[in-house]
Amino acid sequence: MRKEAILLVLVYVFIFYAMLNADTVYLKNGRRIEGIIKNEDNEIIDLEVSGGSIKFRKGEIEKIEKSSLGDSNALRQKWERQKQETQDKILKQQLEEERKPRKVGFSQDTQRIILNVTLNKKVEASLVLDTGASHVMLRKNIAEKLGIDLDSVKPDTIAELADGSKVNAKRIILESIKVENVEANNVEASILLDDVGVSDFSDGLLGMSFLKRFNFKVDQKDKKLILEKL
Repeated sequence: MRKEAILLVLVYVFIFYAMLNADTVYLKNGRRIEGIIKNEDNEIIDLEVSGGSIKFRKGEIEKIEKSSLGDSNALRQKWERQKQETQDKILKQQLEEERKPRKVGFSQDTQRIILNVTLNKKVEASLVLDTGASHVMLRKNIAEKLGIDLDSVKPDTIAELADGSKVNAKRIILESIKVENVEANNVEASILLDDVGVSDFSDGLLGMSFLKRFNFKVDQKDKKLILEKL
């Protein structure tokens, strides 16, 4: 009985691998499709191809050439290589697109360059471009809009402003800062706990923790900040 069971298993294994042979289907319209026959009955052939499967009626088929199991494995490896090459190509194109210089508009009054940004994909803010600030700096009310529990953020730190004054602050990591169609993720920022009395601070400063991700320059004539991702 045991021998019969083993024999039956071997028969199933043979049938399974036979169904997975690499095959070439020649259609009556002249097309030639290479794949692996998964299922076949009196009317339909189900052919596995790269990225999916195709069903053909027997009446559409001129002939079928069946290949060896080794050819089947080689075909699957070919599909995997093609899939990986396609993914690599898409990734390369995405990276090239991301690295293209982008121009973002800004407003200006007196000597300030003000950019409208989106923080963590949900909070709009106006930040003053400040290459002298080591971090992005935000007023406390912006942190409240972001839903940040400052009591849970440790430790406290000191932030120094452009005029030399020092204020208590909390250091956080913003999930993202987006300026029009340009975005940086995981950006270090300081939340200022003390009131900043200067009127030119706006909602905060767009400092180097964001800007260092880019080659950047200011086009004063067209009022554009040009950002090229590093």
